[in-house]
Amino acid sequence: MIIPVIQATQGYQLKSQIEKREAKVGVIGLGYVGLPLSLLYVGEGFPVTGFDIDQRKIDSLTEGKSYIYRIATEEIQEARAKEFAATSEFQRLAEMDAIIICVPTPLNEHQGPDTSFIINTARAIAPHLRAGQLVILESTTYPGTTEELLVPILERENQKGLKAARHDVTSETAGEFFVAFSPEREDPGNTTVARRDIPKIVGGLDPQAAELAASLYGAIFNRVVQVSSPAAAEMTKLLENIYRCVNIALVNELKLLCLRMGLDIWEVIDAAATKPFGYQPFYPGPGLGGHCIPIDPFYLSWKAKEFDFCTRFIELAGEINVGMPYHVVASLAAALNKQKKALNGAHVMLLGVAYKKDIDDLRESPALTIIELLRKEGVTISYNDPYIPSIGKGRKYDLQMSCAPLDHLEEYDCVLIVTDHSSYDYGSIVEESQLVVDTRNATRGILSPKIVRC
Repeated sequence: MIIPVIQATQGYQLKSQIEKREAKVGVIGLGYVGLPLSLLYVGEGFPVTGFDIDQRKIDSLTEGKSYIYRIATEEIQEARAKEFAATSEFQRLAEMDAIIICVPTPLNEHQGPDTSFIINTARAIAPHLRAGQLVILESTTYPGTTEELLVPILERENQKGLKAARHDVTSETAGEFFVAFSPEREDPGNTTVARRDIPKIVGGLDPQAAELAASLYGAIFNRVVQVSSPAAAEMTKLLENIYRCVNIALVNELKLLCLRMGLDIWEVIDAAATKPFGYQPFYPGPGLGGHCIPIDPFYLSWKAKEFDFCTRFIELAGEINVGMPYHVVASLAAALNKQKKALNGAHVMLLGVAYKKDIDDLRESPALTIIELLRKEGVTISYNDPYIPSIGKGRKYDLQMSCAPLDHLEEYDCVLIVTDHSSYDYGSIVEESQLVVDTRNATRGILSPKIVRC
C-alpha cells in the first residue's frame, strides 16, 4: 500500500515545523544567492544560520556589515537582531532542519563543469546528516547532478546508514532524509521584480521531498512550481539561461553585420520592439558575463555528449558570444588607427568592469577578457568602476588593479565603455576625452566625432 505524501513521521514533523516557522534553516554559501535567500527566511521569522568557508564573510556578517552592494548594512543588522547567525563551523549543520546549498558551479580549464564545490559541500554535510533533514541544492548545474552526484555522497559518507527518500521506496522508518533541487533565479540589479514575486521551481527526489521543499519555499515566495524530478528542475534552469544566451548571440551577430552595412543595430532593435507580439528585444554587448548565462550552455553541451548528442546550435551561440571581446579589441585598434595611433603603447581608460550595469558582480565579466587581451597588445590599461574598488585574482585572470579616478580623461588615448553604469555622466566623459569607443550604446543621443560605437 502506498503511503500518502507527508504521512511518514519524519516528513510530517518537518512540515509542521515549517508551517510554524520553527524549522531551522541552514544556507551554505553566503554569496549573491545565499545571503539574499537567508534574509528572506529571517524576514519571515525562521531561525537561519549561514555557512561559508570564507571567514571574511563570516566576520563581516557577525559585525553586522554587508559585503554585497545591493544589500544594505541595515538589513544585516536587522537580521542579526532577529535569528540570523553566520558561521564556518559545519558541525552545526546537525542542528538544521533544512539545508540549502548555494555554492558556485564554474567551468574548469577545459570548459567543462567544475562540480568541486558541490562535492566538497556534500562531504561537509554528510558527517552531520540526520534523519528527517531536508537538503536542497540551488547551484546551477547539468541535469542529473542531484541524483548522480549529491545523493550518492550523502548516502555513502553519512556513517549512519541514512538513505534518501525516493519515488520507488516508501518507508516510515527514521532512516531517511529528503532531497530536492530548486534553481536559483537571482537577477542582480533588478529593481522591478521583488525576490518573493519570482516563482520558485522545485523538483524533489520523491513526493515527500517535493512537498517539503515546496512548503519551505512557499513561506518566502508567492508562487512555487513543482516539476517531476530534480533533473527536470535542473534542465529548467539551463533552458532559461540558454534561451538568453542564444538570443544575445543572435543580436551580437546581427550587430557585426549591421556595422558592415552601415546600419545602427540599436535603431533596428528599438523599431522591432514596437511589435506587440512574437518578439522580445535582446541587446548586443562586449560579451557575456555573470555566473549563469556564459556558463550554462557548456554544462548542457558537456552532459549531452553522454547521450551521443551534439548541441550544435547552443555551441554556435557560445562561440559568437565568446568572440565579442576580440571584436571590441579590433574595433579599438581600428579607432586608434584612424587617429594615426597604434594600439601598442596606447593608454586606455576602461569604464565599467562589472558584468552588467549598476551592480558589483565581477563574475565572468567580458571586461576581464578585454583587459587581458589589451595587455597582450601592449596597451596600458586603467579602469574606473564605482562598484568595483579593485580587481585581484580569479579563475582565469590575475590582474591586480585598483579603480582609478575619472580625472584628466584628456590624457588617455581612448576611453572604452564596457559597462554602462547609470552614474556616469556620458556627456562630460565625451567632452573631456580624445576618443570614446562605446560597446553598450551608452552615448546614445550624443553627437560627436569622438565617438565610435562598436
